[in-house]
Amino acid sequence: MNHKHHKHHQSKNVEYFKSKSNLATIPIKTDYINPGESYDVIIEGAVKFLKDDDFLVVSETPLSIAQGRLVDESEFKPSISAYFLAEIWSKYLWGYIFGPILRIKKRTIKNLKKLPPEARSHKKVILTYYGWKHALKPASEAGVDLSNAPGTLVSLLPHDPQSVSEEMERKILDITGKRVTVMIIDTDATYKLRNTLFTSLPISIHQIKNNMGIFGYLLGRVGQIIGPTPLGISQPHKIENIMMIAVAAEECQKNHENNMETVYDMQKLSEGDFNDITVEKLNSITHMPAVIVRKSN
Repeated sequence: MNHKHHKHHQSKNVEYFKSKSNLATIPIKTDYINPGESYDVIIEGAVKFLKDDDFLVVSETPLSIAQGRLVDESEFKPSISAYFLAEIWSKYLWGYIFGPILRIKKRTIKNLKKLPPEARSHKKVILTYYGWKHALKPASEAGVDLSNAPGTLVSLLPHDPQSVSEEMERKILDITGKRVTVMIIDTDATYKLRNTLFTSLPISIHQIKNNMGIFGYLLGRVGQIIGPTPLGISQPHKIENIMMIAVAAEECQKNHENNMETVYDMQKLSEGDFNDITVEKLNSITHMPAVIVRKSN
Protein backbone atom coordinates (compact mmCIF):
# COMPACT_ATOMS: atom_id res chain seq x y z
CA MET A 1 0.00 0.00 0.00
CA ASN A 2 1.18 3.48 -0.76
CA HIS A 3 2.04 5.24 2.51
CA LYS A 4 3.05 8.63 1.14
CA HIS A 5 -0.08 10.14 2.67
CA HIS A 6 1.50 9.86 6.12
CA LYS A 7 4.08 12.54 5.42
CA HIS A 8 2.20 15.24 7.31
CA HIS A 9 -0.33 14.69 10.03
CA GLN A 10 -1.71 18.03 11.03
CA SER A 11 -4.68 16.97 13.09
CA LYS A 12 -3.52 19.27 15.90
CA ASN A 13 -2.82 22.24 13.63
CA VAL A 14 -5.24 23.98 11.35
CA GLU A 15 -4.41 23.36 7.72
CA TYR A 16 -5.42 26.34 5.58
CA PHE A 17 -5.72 26.38 1.83
CA LYS A 18 -6.40 29.66 0.03
CA SER A 19 -8.90 29.06 -2.76
CA LYS A 20 -8.83 30.91 -6.08
CA SER A 21 -11.77 33.06 -4.97
CA ASN A 22 -9.86 34.24 -1.87
CA LEU A 23 -11.79 32.02 0.49
CA ALA A 24 -9.97 30.23 3.29
CA THR A 25 -10.67 26.50 3.51
CA ILE A 26 -9.98 24.16 6.42
CA PRO A 27 -10.19 20.41 5.77
CA ILE A 28 -11.98 18.39 8.47
CA LYS A 29 -10.55 14.91 8.84
CA THR A 30 -12.16 11.91 10.52
CA ASP A 31 -11.96 8.15 10.48
CA TYR A 32 -14.13 6.33 8.01
CA ILE A 33 -17.77 6.50 9.08
CA ASN A 34 -19.30 3.04 9.36
CA PRO A 35 -22.85 2.19 8.27
CA GLY A 36 -25.40 3.30 10.87
CA GLU A 37 -22.80 5.31 12.81
CA SER A 38 -23.78 8.88 13.66
CA TYR A 39 -22.42 11.64 11.43
CA ASP A 40 -21.84 13.63 14.66
CA VAL A 41 -18.13 12.75 14.25
CA ILE A 42 -18.07 15.28 11.39
CA ILE A 43 -19.51 17.95 13.68
CA GLU A 44 -17.05 16.97 16.45
CA GLY A 45 -14.17 17.33 14.00
CA ALA A 46 -15.37 20.77 12.87
CA VAL A 47 -16.56 22.57 16.04
CA LYS A 48 -13.09 23.53 17.30
CA PHE A 49 -12.37 25.42 14.06
CA LEU A 50 -15.78 26.97 13.29
CA LYS A 51 -16.48 30.71 13.53
CA ASP A 52 -19.69 32.69 13.01
CA ASP A 53 -20.74 32.95 9.34
CA ASP A 54 -18.57 30.00 8.25
CA PHE A 55 -19.83 27.42 5.81
CA LEU A 56 -19.42 23.75 6.70
CA VAL A 57 -19.49 21.89 3.39
CA VAL A 58 -20.13 18.17 3.84
CA SER A 59 -19.63 15.42 1.23
CA GLU A 60 -22.70 13.33 0.54
CA THR A 61 -21.07 9.88 0.76
CA PRO A 62 -20.29 9.79 4.51
CA LEU A 63 -23.86 10.93 5.20
CA SER A 64 -25.27 8.17 2.98
CA ILE A 65 -23.11 5.62 4.77
CA ALA A 66 -24.16 6.96 8.19
CA GLN A 67 -27.80 6.60 7.08
CA GLY A 68 -27.06 3.00 6.05
CA ARG A 69 -27.90 3.74 2.41
CA LEU A 70 -25.53 1.06 1.17
CA VAL A 71 -26.53 -1.51 -1.44
CA ASP A 72 -24.64 -4.73 -2.12
CA GLU A 73 -24.47 -4.88 -5.90
CA SER A 74 -23.47 -8.55 -5.89
CA GLU A 75 -27.04 -9.35 -4.79
CA PHE A 76 -28.48 -7.87 -8.00
CA LYS A 77 -28.74 -10.31 -10.90
CA PRO A 78 -28.21 -8.38 -14.15
CA SER A 79 -31.23 -8.24 -16.47
CA ILE A 80 -30.99 -8.14 -20.28
CA SER A 81 -31.41 -4.35 -20.00
CA ALA A 82 -28.51 -4.16 -17.53
CA TYR A 83 -26.29 -6.25 -19.86
CA PHE A 84 -27.14 -3.94 -22.76
CA LEU A 85 -26.43 -0.81 -20.68
CA ALA A 86 -23.08 -2.08 -19.37
CA GLU A 87 -21.64 -3.99 -22.33
CA ILE A 88 -23.03 -2.24 -25.40
CA TRP A 89 -24.23 1.21 -24.35
CA SER A 90 -21.55 2.29 -21.84
CA LYS A 91 -18.53 0.19 -22.77
CA TYR A 92 -18.70 0.29 -26.58
CA LEU A 93 -21.01 3.08 -27.74
CA TRP A 94 -19.80 5.58 -25.11
CA GLY A 95 -16.25 4.23 -24.76
CA TYR A 96 -15.52 4.22 -28.50
CA ILE A 97 -18.05 6.45 -30.29
CA PHE A 98 -20.11 8.96 -28.26
CA GLY A 99 -17.41 9.66 -25.65
CA PRO A 100 -14.71 10.73 -28.15
CA ILE A 101 -17.25 12.66 -30.31
CA LEU A 102 -18.60 14.57 -27.29
CA ARG A 103 -15.06 15.03 -25.91
CA ILE A 104 -15.77 13.64 -22.46
CA LYS A 105 -12.79 13.28 -20.10
CA LYS A 106 -10.05 10.95 -21.40
CA ARG A 107 -9.97 9.24 -18.02
CA THR A 108 -13.73 8.52 -18.23
CA ILE A 109 -13.33 7.08 -21.75
CA LYS A 110 -10.44 4.88 -20.58
CA ASN A 111 -12.50 3.64 -17.63
CA LEU A 112 -15.55 2.97 -19.84
CA LYS A 113 -13.46 0.88 -22.25
CA LYS A 114 -12.34 -1.37 -19.40
CA LEU A 115 -15.66 -1.62 -17.54
CA PRO A 116 -15.52 -4.77 -15.39
CA PRO A 117 -18.26 -7.45 -15.41
CA GLU A 118 -19.51 -5.97 -12.11
CA ALA A 119 -20.81 -3.00 -14.14
CA ARG A 120 -23.78 -5.17 -15.22
CA SER A 121 -24.97 -5.50 -11.62
CA HIS A 122 -24.25 -1.80 -11.10
CA LYS A 123 -26.55 -0.89 -14.01
CA LYS A 124 -29.22 -3.19 -12.53
CA VAL A 125 -29.00 -1.26 -9.23
CA ILE A 126 -29.40 2.07 -11.05
CA LEU A 127 -32.39 0.75 -13.03
CA THR A 128 -33.98 -0.55 -9.81
CA TYR A 129 -33.56 2.63 -7.74
CA TYR A 130 -33.47 5.45 -10.30
CA GLY A 131 -34.78 4.16 -13.67
CA TRP A 132 -33.71 4.40 -17.32
CA LYS A 133 -33.21 8.18 -17.37
CA HIS A 134 -30.26 7.77 -14.97
CA ALA A 135 -29.09 4.30 -16.07
CA LEU A 136 -28.45 5.63 -19.61
CA LYS A 137 -25.82 8.00 -18.22
CA PRO A 138 -22.50 6.30 -19.07
CA ALA A 139 -20.84 6.91 -15.69
CA SER A 140 -21.55 8.26 -12.20
CA GLU A 141 -25.22 7.47 -12.67
CA ALA A 142 -27.55 9.24 -10.21
CA GLY A 143 -24.53 10.16 -8.11
CA VAL A 144 -24.20 6.56 -6.88
CA ASP A 145 -20.73 6.37 -5.45
CA LEU A 146 -18.52 3.39 -6.28
CA SER A 147 -15.34 4.78 -4.80
CA ASN A 148 -15.81 5.10 -1.05
CA ALA A 149 -17.63 1.94 -0.07
CA PRO A 150 -16.14 -1.45 0.78
CA GLY A 151 -16.29 -4.47 -1.56
CA THR A 152 -19.34 -4.67 -3.79
CA LEU A 153 -21.22 -2.08 -1.72
CA VAL A 154 -22.22 1.26 -3.21
CA SER A 155 -23.78 4.24 -1.49
CA LEU A 156 -27.02 5.73 -2.81
CA LEU A 157 -27.64 9.46 -2.43
CA PRO A 158 -28.41 10.52 1.16
CA HIS A 159 -32.03 10.66 2.28
CA ASP A 160 -33.41 14.22 2.60
CA PRO A 161 -30.09 16.15 2.59
CA GLN A 162 -31.98 19.42 3.15
CA SER A 163 -33.23 18.25 6.58
CA VAL A 164 -29.80 16.82 7.41
CA SER A 165 -28.14 20.20 6.69
CA GLU A 166 -30.64 21.98 8.97
CA GLU A 167 -30.19 19.41 11.74
CA MET A 168 -26.39 19.71 11.56
CA GLU A 169 -26.64 23.50 11.76
CA ARG A 170 -28.85 23.23 14.89
CA LYS A 171 -26.43 20.82 16.55
CA ILE A 172 -23.48 23.15 15.87
CA LEU A 173 -25.43 26.10 17.31
CA ASP A 174 -26.28 24.06 20.45
CA ILE A 175 -22.65 23.00 20.97
CA THR A 176 -20.82 26.22 20.06
CA GLY A 177 -23.37 29.03 20.00
CA LYS A 178 -22.01 29.84 16.53
CA ARG A 179 -24.23 30.46 13.52
CA VAL A 180 -22.91 28.65 10.48
CA THR A 181 -24.40 27.43 7.21
CA VAL A 182 -24.18 23.71 6.50
CA MET A 183 -24.11 22.68 2.85
CA ILE A 184 -24.15 19.11 1.53
CA ILE A 185 -22.56 18.62 -1.89
CA ASP A 186 -22.12 15.91 -4.49
CA THR A 187 -19.13 16.02 -6.84
CA ASP A 188 -21.45 15.46 -9.84
CA ALA A 189 -21.57 18.64 -11.89
CA THR A 190 -23.99 21.51 -11.92
CA TYR A 191 -24.15 22.96 -15.45
CA LYS A 192 -25.21 26.34 -16.75
CA LEU A 193 -26.88 26.92 -20.09
CA ARG A 194 -28.01 30.50 -20.77
CA ASN A 195 -29.40 31.48 -17.34
CA THR A 196 -30.50 28.03 -16.21
CA LEU A 197 -28.59 25.89 -13.71
CA PHE A 198 -29.22 22.16 -13.93
CA THR A 199 -27.83 18.79 -12.88
CA SER A 200 -28.38 15.21 -13.96
CA LEU A 201 -28.68 14.21 -10.27
CA PRO A 202 -32.11 13.19 -8.88
CA ILE A 203 -31.93 15.85 -6.11
CA SER A 204 -30.41 19.30 -5.54
CA ILE A 205 -31.14 22.63 -3.86
CA HIS A 206 -34.20 24.35 -5.34
CA GLN A 207 -32.25 26.90 -7.43
CA ILE A 208 -30.87 24.08 -9.58
CA LYS A 209 -33.12 22.11 -11.94
CA ASN A 210 -32.55 18.43 -11.15
CA ASN A 211 -33.43 14.84 -12.04
CA MET A 212 -32.38 15.29 -15.68
CA GLY A 213 -30.33 12.09 -15.94
CA ILE A 214 -28.88 11.42 -19.41
CA PHE A 215 -30.61 14.56 -20.77
CA GLY A 216 -28.78 16.74 -18.24
CA TYR A 217 -25.51 15.02 -19.08
CA LEU A 218 -25.99 15.63 -22.83
CA LEU A 219 -27.13 19.24 -22.34
CA GLY A 220 -24.12 19.70 -20.08
CA ARG A 221 -21.87 19.03 -23.10
CA VAL A 222 -23.04 22.35 -24.61
CA GLY A 223 -23.39 24.16 -21.29
CA GLN A 224 -20.57 25.00 -18.90
CA ILE A 225 -19.69 23.18 -15.69
CA ILE A 226 -19.92 25.68 -12.85
CA GLY A 227 -19.09 23.38 -9.94
CA PRO A 228 -20.26 20.44 -7.84
CA THR A 229 -23.96 20.11 -6.96
CA PRO A 230 -25.32 21.34 -3.61
CA LEU A 231 -27.96 18.84 -2.43
CA GLY A 232 -29.10 20.73 0.66
CA ILE A 233 -28.25 24.00 2.43
CA SER A 234 -29.35 25.03 5.92
CA GLN A 235 -29.72 28.78 5.20
CA PRO A 236 -30.79 30.65 2.05
CA HIS A 237 -27.95 32.37 0.18
CA LYS A 238 -27.49 33.83 -3.30
CA ILE A 239 -26.82 31.03 -5.77
CA GLU A 240 -23.59 32.76 -6.93
CA ASN A 241 -22.23 32.59 -3.37
CA ILE A 242 -23.43 29.03 -2.86
CA MET A 243 -21.60 27.87 -6.00
CA MET A 244 -18.45 29.83 -5.12
CA ILE A 245 -18.36 28.15 -1.68
CA ALA A 246 -19.04 24.70 -3.20
CA VAL A 247 -16.21 25.15 -5.74
CA ALA A 248 -13.78 26.27 -3.00
CA ALA A 249 -14.64 23.19 -0.89
CA GLU A 250 -14.17 20.85 -3.86
CA GLU A 251 -10.86 22.53 -4.72
CA CYS A 252 -9.67 21.92 -1.16
CA GLN A 253 -10.64 18.25 -1.35
CA LYS A 254 -8.89 17.86 -4.70
CA ASN A 255 -5.76 19.43 -3.24
CA HIS A 256 -5.80 16.95 -0.42
CA GLU A 257 -3.43 14.14 -1.26
CA ASN A 258 -5.63 11.37 0.12
CA ASN A 259 -8.52 12.25 -2.15
CA MET A 260 -9.46 9.24 -4.24
CA GLU A 261 -11.93 10.25 -6.89
CA THR A 262 -12.82 6.99 -8.55
CA VAL A 263 -13.15 3.32 -7.79
CA TYR A 264 -10.09 2.80 -9.99
CA ASP A 265 -8.01 4.79 -7.51
CA MET A 266 -9.50 2.67 -4.72
CA GLN A 267 -8.47 -0.41 -6.70
CA LYS A 268 -4.88 0.82 -6.88
CA LEU A 269 -4.92 1.07 -3.09
CA SER A 270 -6.25 -2.48 -2.91
CA GLU A 271 -3.81 -3.82 -5.51
CA GLY A 272 -6.51 -4.23 -8.10
CA ASP A 273 -9.13 -6.33 -6.35
CA PHE A 274 -12.57 -4.71 -6.06
CA ASN A 275 -13.62 -7.02 -3.23
CA ASP A 276 -10.46 -6.31 -1.28
CA ILE A 277 -11.71 -2.79 -0.45
CA THR A 278 -12.58 -3.34 3.19
CA VAL A 279 -13.73 -1.06 5.98
CA GLU A 280 -10.37 -1.71 7.68
CA LYS A 281 -8.47 -0.55 4.60
CA LEU A 282 -10.63 2.55 4.35
CA ASN A 283 -10.01 3.18 8.04
CA SER A 284 -6.27 3.22 7.32
CA ILE A 285 -6.73 6.38 5.27
CA THR A 286 -7.58 9.71 6.84
CA HIS A 287 -10.95 10.73 5.46
CA MET A 288 -11.97 14.25 4.72
CA PRO A 289 -15.77 14.29 4.85
CA ALA A 290 -16.10 18.07 5.23
CA VAL A 291 -14.43 21.42 4.58
CA ILE A 292 -14.91 24.71 6.41
CA VAL A 293 -15.08 27.61 3.96
CA ARG A 294 -14.58 31.13 5.28
CA LYS A 295 -14.34 34.52 3.63
CA SER A 296 -10.71 35.48 4.18
CA ASN A 297 -9.66 39.00 5.07
